[in-house]
Amino acid sequence: MGANMARRLKDRQFHVTAVYDTNRAAATSLAAELGCAAAQDLAEVTAASDVIFTVVTDDNAMRNIFAGTGDNLLINARGKLFINCATISPQVHVDVEKLAKKAGAETLEACMASSITQAREGKLYLMCGGREETFRKAEPILKELGSVVRFVGKAGEAAKVKALVNMVMNINTAGLAEGLALGAALGLDLNMLRAVFSQTGANSRVLETDGEDMQNREHSCFFSAAHAAKDSGIALELGRSLGLDLPLAGATKEQYDRMVAEGLGELDKSGIAELTFKDRHKHSGNRV
Repeated sequence: MGANMARRLKDRQFHVTAVYDTNRAAATSLAAELGCAAAQDLAEVTAASDVIFTVVTDDNAMRNIFAGTGDNLLINARGKLFINCATISPQVHVDVEKLAKKAGAETLEACMASSITQAREGKLYLMCGGREETFRKAEPILKELGSVVRFVGKAGEAAKVKALVNMVMNINTAGLAEGLALGAALGLDLNMLRAVFSQTGANSRVLETDGEDMQNREHSCFFSAAHAAKDSGIALELGRSLGLDLPLAGATKEQYDRMVAEGLGELDKSGIAELTFKDRHKHSGNRV
């Protein structure tokens, strides 16, 4: 996601000064493509840039890049703007905003409800949270990355919305996999079944993006099962903090956790169908 966002900004005539990744080879390759520096540490990225985009995996990674001992993005960060795009717990966005303020910097969360292709095309769906003045400052560059750029509210609010988007998406994905698996076990034509789903109450965005892939066992990764498990976990934790029971979200997370445990975590989320279709391989059994 980050690489394609950088490519898009380069195409739109922004000066991309530096890229950083813990995978040094990936950073070096992208830097050569974009004609920029491959920073060896986080502080170097901040020093070279006015606006810094971050796209990291989870809460711990986010805390490390902003508060890690010895090297982090907030070293000499006064006057800098950080736009943070990862799907992480809302409280972490709030904590990072406070850390940045102490360092004289600004942060904005820009949560992405889109995938790799949309990042390259500048068609992301961006949900933003933070100070509205900061959002207005960042809005021109965000509009080069997103077809929809929506301000949700204060820090943490966009992350809450994104957690719910992914929770419902994951539930829909699991439900679609079960529907198609049962259809296959009943001997139904899955092309016909998907067409009927698309014209009835069974329709969903996931049917469009994942249905054919489930049928054809094509699980090239655009949004991994591991990330689906992590994101459903964020939503479940929000529910627990409010005393809410979310049984469908819980069951879906168990399925994605099972994928991770069985070595399928780097498949696309559509790979959940491997757990539901009868006689696919050892992961499915006869669970239908």
